Amino acid sequence: MKTRVISAIVALIIVVPLIVMGGTYYNIGVFLVALIGLKEFLDIKCFKKELPIFIQFMAYIFMMLMMFNNINLLDMGFVLDYRLLSALFITFLIPTVLYHDRKKYSINDAFYMIGGLMFLSISMSLLMTVRNMGLNILIYLLLITTMTDIFAYVTGMLIGKHKMLVEISPNKTWEGMVGGTLMGVFVSGMFYHTVIDPEFSKTLLVLISLFLSILGQFGDLVFSAIKRYFGKKDFGNIMPGHGGILDRLDSIIFVLLGFVFFVNIL
Repeated sequence: MKTRVISAIVALIIVVPLIVMGGTYYNIGVFLVALIGLKEFLDIKCFKKELPIFIQFMAYIFMMLMMFNNINLLDMGFVLDYRLLSALFITFLIPTVLYHDRKKYSINDAFYMIGGLMFLSISMSLLMTVRNMGLNILIYLLLITTMTDIFAYVTGMLIGKHKMLVEISPNKTWEGMVGGTLMGVFVSGMFYHTVIDPEFSKTLLVLISLFLSILGQFGDLVFSAIKRYFGKKDFGNIMPGHGGILDRLDSIIFVLLGFVFFVNIL
């Protein structure tokens, strides 16, 4: 627990100033986080089957290109032109033939790379886009995930008895989910109501926050399922006691993906 708390404090000291400043420094931070996240995404795949160096190298190139195209967006219009998309397919599909050996690189590996790059690039680009839209909106979304995670952990530890999905995440309980959801909705909703828009419908705000809180928890389970599939406990160990970047961003990634449906409402 001590290691976990120290890691969280160090992360906050680094991350909070970047979020507050926004702009170039924040975007550089997101780029670094994205590259570390991609490394974890590749490493967990290589834990079962080593990917060719060329494929791994090109993954970093495409991640940078796709995110750079969206660095200054102020809306949800993710930019990915046909040239970049075509290059992505060609780069990762053609080698399935050239390597001649499915043990080295197969069509399954190719679509793992294509799908993973699209997923991570869109998610990380949303981190930049939402910050470009305004600091308070990003804080609102972060409050949903952090408060939900913290109180789900506390509630589950104190009164959790009924397990959710033991084969995916053995420590998560229904009681923890309910406790985390209630506090995540309450704290984020109060922030939105007092800081962003006091006139916004309270009922609609609660419903949207409720949806995003639950979605974030299922996002956590999705990433847990990926780890279980590859036989790993964590994506990485960059944050002692917490795991890797993707272990920390699993919930916010899905909250961001869900937020795009409400961007014209909130």
